[in-house]
Amino acid sequence: MDRYARWNALLELLTETGRITVEDAAERLDVSQATIRRDFDQLAQQQMITRTRGGAVVNGVSYDLPLRYKSAKHVPEKQRIGAAAAALVQPAQVVGLTGGTTTTEVARALASRGDLATAGPDGAQLTVVTNALNIANELLVRSRMKIVVTGGVVRPQSYELVGPLATGILRELTLDVAFLGVDAVDPALGAASHHEGEAAMNSLLASRARRVVVIADASKLGQHAFARVCPIERVESLVTDTDATDEQVRGFEAAGVHVIRV
Repeated sequence: MDRYARWNALLELLTETGRITVEDAAERLDVSQATIRRDFDQLAQQQMITRTRGGAVVNGVSYDLPLRYKSAKHVPEKQRIGAAAAALVQPAQVVGLTGGTTTTEVARALASRGDLATAGPDGAQLTVVTNALNIANELLVRSRMKIVVTGGVVRPQSYELVGPLATGILRELTLDVAFLGVDAVDPALGAASHHEGEAAMNSLLASRARRVVVIADASKLGQHAFARVCPIERVESLVTDTDATDEQVRGFEAAGVHVIRV
């Protein structure tokens, strides 16, 4: 287990339990107590946790881990979801991508599709609109598509641009399809995010799109989060993984959502 994967596991343990000792953490992760002490010290320096005598306690914001720590979770599922979502895109379309680990996999899958690099008969090329700086960077260094980045204030946890400065550009654009990375999606409650700024941006992105596709691994299905992104009626398709149960799928299909399990 590399350092970031270990840190991710420690932060998740703290989120679940509120506090943990060095001995318990070392036993759970099968590493030395000296390694755990170093990890705790480094996480405390980044203000992710609070160090205590013999262990650590959770900080109030730890439920919303920075993107770099979330990336180690459900990786194979997210890669499959990303590839399946990218397969829905046609050359020369205008595509919207929100921030998040799963949408980052969509971006990587788009960049690997050689057929999207060529312009259409009218000279139009694939255009990606995003408010996520890491996604824009992924695409800039790996593809020839046109990249449009919104304005706004950077939210360090997700690398997303949010706030009033980010909305002006989006209101002037029309998207063929928007891929929404969400913290929760439910047939009754719709798609939602933990952070109200992200939810507002994602909602605007969805409102500018002809088609809305939610991408979420099975752990997010049937869950709820603080701020709603859009009602389920706005969602055309849901791309998820095979851990989604038949009962969960039936709930979304009954709401009129096309479900793709990969």
